[in-house]
Amino acid sequence: MNYNLAVLGGNLTRDPELRYTSNGQSVVDMSLAVNRHYSLDGEKKSEVSFFNIVAWGKQAEACANYL
Repeated sequence: MNYNLAVLGGNLTRDPELRYTSNGQSVVDMSLAVNRHYSLDGEKKSEVSFFNIVAWGKQAEACANYL
């Protein structure tokens, strides 16, 4: 099995939304805003990237309860 791992630090843009599939599996949807600050030709700049995130199972329930 292959998987990707990404570690992001940012701010939630809305509360996580917990739902359940027809077979009872917990799923949470959330959105994260990540700020990036950098210098370009001596000028300070910043940009924001938005990420839609889905978590399943116990991880979904933890996100819904603690984020």
